[in-house]
Amino acid sequence: MGTVSLPDTWVYALRLPHDPRAARVARMTVRAVLNGHDRHEVLDTVELLTSELVGNAYRHTTGPTSLRLTALADGRLRVGVWDSHPRIPAPFGQPPWTTKPGMMR
Repeated sequence: MGTVSLPDTWVYALRLPHDPRAARVARMTVRAVLNGHDRHEVLDTVELLTSELVGNAYRHTTGPTSLRLTALADGRLRVGVWDSHPRIPAPFGQPPWTTKPGMMR
């Protein structure tokens, strides 16, 4: 009988307070997690992406932020950052928090 090996998938989640040091904590956490899973090839890119997303969440909201790293079965890595702001950010090229005519504000 053959053995079945599961793909190298994992999920790591971190909740960060609304604090100017949150981006640094997120970078250090990403570095530790990726080093622990031997994902050195994506470390710099993921660290920069995480820092930007968490920094933006701190700058544009007043509540906590959540970070989630997910290693997918096909080798990709998903980085998700959630904040407490109730609105979706404006698309590129539009002023923030504007609404189109006929939309509720």
